[in-house]
Amino acid sequence: MTVNGYPMPIAIFLLPAFFLIIFLTFWFRDKRRLINGIWFNLFLISFVGTLGLYLASLGNEILNWVLLMAVALVVGIGLLVFLFMAFLLLWNARIVWKREAHTLGNSLTLVLGLGLLALWLVNIFAPQRFLPEWVNTLLAIFPFIVFYVLASFYNYLTTLVLYQFNHPRFNQDYIIVLGAGLLHGNQISPLLASRINRAITFYDKQQEKGKKPPKLVFSGGQGADETKSEGAAMQAFAIAQGIPAKNTLAEVQSKNTLENMRFSKAVIQQDAQKPAADCHIIFATNNYHTFRAGMYARQAGLKADGIGSRTSKYFLPNAVIREYLAVFLMKKRQHTLVIGAMLVLDLLSTGVIAWILGR
Repeated sequence: MTVNGYPMPIAIFLLPAFFLIIFLTFWFRDKRRLINGIWFNLFLISFVGTLGLYLASLGNEILNWVLLMAVALVVGIGLLVFLFMAFLLLWNARIVWKREAHTLGNSLTLVLGLGLLALWLVNIFAPQRFLPEWVNTLLAIFPFIVFYVLASFYNYLTTLVLYQFNHPRFNQDYIIVLGAGLLHGNQISPLLASRINRAITFYDKQQEKGKKPPKLVFSGGQGADETKSEGAAMQAFAIAQGIPAKNTLAEVQSKNTLENMRFSKAVIQQDAQKPAADCHIIFATNNYHTFRAGMYARQAGLKADGIGSRTSKYFLPNAVIREYLAVFLMKKRQHTLVIGAMLVLDLLSTGVIAWILGR
């Protein structure tokens, strides 16, 4: 593809450059917003598409074959993953079932895998043949709703991955360590220990650079099945790891992540004797939880980004799906409006078509 016999001009890259500038503007302003994923994907799609068109315009036959094979490979892998997604999810669910507690939160890949299998069976046996027309009319919009949810999940996944590139400076005054349930009611679980150790690693590196070490704020209240607060248990664990007690604080009232942020903000302001906005603050949690925790930090009025500890690979699919559902519910009004509008448009269009055919 050429223009007047010549390769396409470099100016065709202005569109992806425009999207990149917008993405970077939003990203550096606030990394905790879902819109960052939208702008990044617009940049990525426009850049890949434009690059493909430009390389094709060069008229190099070998290069064209390489491009064709690359596209076929990407599409082929995507189709294979899509076709076998249900079995991949069920395989992962089996591993999680063997290694983790049998809770609903740890069974999301199982539920989703079974749901996809059910959809396949519906398509194979086509029960809509036996349903009333008005039911089929309502179900006709279902694939579009599924597409919307999948697009929303992809955007969330993009934003979560981008958030892992957050690297705060070693000039922090406080690190909020987010709590999680205690093992047997009084013991630090491996998951919670990884959060504490991630904060300690940052603490040590900042000290190694000759900076004043940050204070660690351990945040978490006492659950109904716990004999001590998570904040106090985490504080004791860190002190046993060699962190001076004077560099630790405990917040022991919070029951969820939003309260973690709000109550920790109050603890910091009381300790610093100045507004939290005047302090350099980050938080530590597991990598899959960083983005949603950042959203809660923004709700609490904290200008704080997160650092994440690693999570076992087998547990990541289940954890990421759980996080997405939580983020989806945080934006439930927006999603309800979109899905509701889709249903209304479906009903209106069906009614109009029926009226036209009935004339």
